[in-house]
Parts: sequence; C-alpha cells; structure tokens
Amino acid sequence: MTDSKTWVRVAQVGDIDATVPFLVELNDRAIALYRVGDVVYATDDTCSHAEASLCEGAYRGYVVTCPRHGGQFDIRTGKAVKMPAISPIDVFPVRVEGNDVLLSPSDL
Repeated sequence: MTDSKTWVRVAQVGDIDATVPFLVELNDRAIALYRVGDVVYATDDTCSHAEASLCEGAYRGYVVTCPRHGGQFDIRTGKAVKMPAISPIDVFPVRVEGNDVLLSPSDL
C-alpha cells in the first residue's frame, strides 16, 4: 500500500540533539522534534498546562519536561505523565528518509 500523504522536509536527523528538543514550524504550528536512538518523534511544542515551549525544556528517554512548572509528557503518545500537566499534547507521525526528517502537513 502506498502512502498518499505529502511529506515535507523539516530538519536533518543530525540537527536533533539527544537531550534538547528541536523546534520546527509547519503550517504556522510550532512542532518539537526529539531523537531517541535512531527514531525521531514529533509533538506539539506547547505545554498543555502553561502554554510554555517544550523546546525550551529538556528530555530524557521518552519524557520531555516543561521548563515552566516541570510537567512531563511521553513523546511517543503525548500523554501527560507528571503533574501539573494533566492534558495530553498532540503527537505527529514522522518519516525519516536518509538524513531527512519529514512531517506531513495534513497531520497538523
């Protein structure tokens, strides 16, 4: 089965640090990219609790910490895993082709 989505290059794998989220914008939406091993994840950049940029925080493994109040989210699912965050954040499919990191505008 072929994928009929349009994919847009937003970064290179090497741009994404293993501890600090990488900010990109697509369709006027701020997206945080994360790299765990060889896998790249994408979430909404805005914390659901305090409207802070998650890219100003840090992540370890699969958990990103909001810099404002310390709420945490699982970058694979968007689920809030530490208060004061209780609402999830959006996650987006990522495609990696060679060194290119791609997102689909239709998923935003």
